[in-house]
Amino acid sequence: MASPATPTCTVTFQPLGKRARVADGTTLLEAARLAGVGLNGVCGGTGTCGTCRVHVVTGPVSPPTANETALRMEGLRLACETRLLGDAVVDVPPASMTAPQRAQVEGRERPVELAPGVRSYDLTLAPPTLDDLRADSHRLRHALQHVHGVQVQTLHPAVAGQLARMARAADWRIRAIVEGDEVLAVLPDAATPLGLAVDVGTTKLAGYLIDLASGETLAAAGAMNPQIAYGEDVMARITHAMADDVHPAELQRLLAAGIDHLCDELCAAADRDPSEVVEAVLVGNTCMHHLFLGLPVRSLGAAPYVPVLSEPCHLRAAESGLHLAPAARLHLLPVIAGFVGADHVAMILATGIHESTTVTLGLDIGTNTEIVLAAGGRLLSCSCASGPAFEGAHIRDGMRAAPGAIERVRLAAGAAGAPVLEYQTIEDAPPVGVCGSGVLDAVAQMLRAHILEPTGALRDGSHPRVRVTENGPEMVLARKGERDAPRDVAITRSDVNQLQLAKAAIRAGTQVLLERAGLAEDQIERVIVAGAFGTYLDVGSAIAIGMFPPVASARFQQVGNAAGMGARLCLLSEPHREAAQRVAAAVSYVELAGNPDFTDAYTSALMFPTAATED
Repeated sequence: MASPATPTCTVTFQPLGKRARVADGTTLLEAARLAGVGLNGVCGGTGTCGTCRVHVVTGPVSPPTANETALRMEGLRLACETRLLGDAVVDVPPASMTAPQRAQVEGRERPVELAPGVRSYDLTLAPPTLDDLRADSHRLRHALQHVHGVQVQTLHPAVAGQLARMARAADWRIRAIVEGDEVLAVLPDAATPLGLAVDVGTTKLAGYLIDLASGETLAAAGAMNPQIAYGEDVMARITHAMADDVHPAELQRLLAAGIDHLCDELCAAADRDPSEVVEAVLVGNTCMHHLFLGLPVRSLGAAPYVPVLSEPCHLRAAESGLHLAPAARLHLLPVIAGFVGADHVAMILATGIHESTTVTLGLDIGTNTEIVLAAGGRLLSCSCASGPAFEGAHIRDGMRAAPGAIERVRLAAGAAGAPVLEYQTIEDAPPVGVCGSGVLDAVAQMLRAHILEPTGALRDGSHPRVRVTENGPEMVLARKGERDAPRDVAITRSDVNQLQLAKAAIRAGTQVLLERAGLAEDQIERVIVAGAFGTYLDVGSAIAIGMFPPVASARFQQVGNAAGMGARLCLLSEPHREAAQRVAAAVSYVELAGNPDFTDAYTSALMFPTAATED
């Protein structure tokens, strides 16, 4: 006897108006994924991070779980914990959305002598006649050899199809794009070949469309990595990939589709076509590298955290599901270790740290922060799990850097000396939450104003904005109704602790590298800060909380998306690809897991510096 059909229901997500038809018992997070709604899910749906909060407007759902009870939900529900029991309407607050978000694509460009791997050859082919019945491919190869002295092998079938269409539409005047002994694409005779450089971050993608003939960046844009629906940090992504044999392929397809969509946007902005993109360079951390290539990630999830493949990879873009030119080539730079990937190699290359003659510290700050120290001709590198607090995750009122996020905070004296709190939101929108740079600023200001103890405890009555709740004192950054704020936005002791964990990891990683080099902090001559969060943070605030060594602020350089700039260099120059291999081979990786020096330094760095609380 056939089993009865599982009851289904319809869920509508507002204000997007997106719907999904799902089985009863489906979680709201799963339904959101099916409906194409980008919900935050830092913990990967385990109910621990509190970032997927939604408001169930109407409809029957499961009762609150223990995880929800433990969090202060204020009438909201966790999408990953709440199961549908019938038709429902769900409202998604801005702070729970994965987009829109400010993406960091700008970076300090390094001059490069153009030396791309591809070459362009203009040809006028003899059209076929009854007396000349040669195949189109034969005409092309013959013309390349006899006009330009270039020998190529047989054409890829997709290139042959492109040749047939292009030649007949352009009166047999074409431009052949060649790499090595292969034709990658056939373009109109006036079209220049395009390249695509992509920095594949765990949460964000940054893409650059490059004219390979001139080196000009035609368009640059950022997007969310669509894999974030399955966990925002690397370990959550690895856990999801290891759950069954289907998930890795699913994650690979998502990432390829995200890069494809980003390429489409870039080409549209430049009034070009993805079929003209003949070469691409991708950089990313080791997990993103492995997931994109379809490699197993189990070895990255447990000690000793070793990659499956570290060498540079060269393949057809189509093999990874990218829809570029028919035979477009794809290049992935080498990785260094399990948690130090090709993006770190690209950052070193773009900033020239490997060529530095001074003691230089480089930090690419994110959920995982990669640190490199150049000293005495050596390159020492490590990776520390700084956590997702810089993305606003695990912060009670935290959110990503999207409109309405408080990104700057200052405590000042107002009229008659009364304390005043000033803040800035992204796009000057009504405050709906606080992003990483805002948390950093707020904590630094609270330290300077004696609102915080060096331990991270808030002092009762230390400021008019400090209030005592059942969970302890908290600092209110924006009050409900203030500048049209829909609710209070505050910093809690737990939020301060999250920032302490993140900043301690970075400071301790720095200390370990300095000790390996036999150097003290005051011997650092230059500090390069890269990454999206590194671009927007206030260096003074980072020094005040002890995240950065207390060296003169003039020694700091904030360089933007250096990894993206490194990918761009390698797209435009084969010698830079070779240099990337030398950089990866030259780096001495220092594993921090189980390292007693790191443990001691980390414990010490948890405290805030007392100097920050001095007048």
